Amino acid sequence: MNILITYDVATSSNEGAKRLRRVAKACLDYGQRVQNSVFECKVDHATFVQLKQRILGIIDEKTDSVRFYILGKSLDEKTEHYGTKPSINMDQTLIV
Repeated sequence: MNILITYDVATSSNEGAKRLRRVAKACLDYGQRVQNSVFECKVDHATFVQLKQRILGIIDEKTDSVRFYILGKSLDEKTEHYGTKPSINMDQTLIV
């Protein structure tokens, strides 16, 4: 499944800045950054549950927010992109 994760982490304290980095790292482990606090991830249901629990374990629900948008299987058909930072096709083989 394709999911879009967006988040807003309060960074007015050192702890908030650490949470922000940890949330970004968790998202990078499963997908690609498409904007500062927006990630596209292609995962199966079990992995999505793991990722969601990981992020929810990081944020402070009193000051931070996160949204998970479940986009289904046809992300390319539902997405239009203009400008910089082209997306990586997560279905193709990636060579690092």
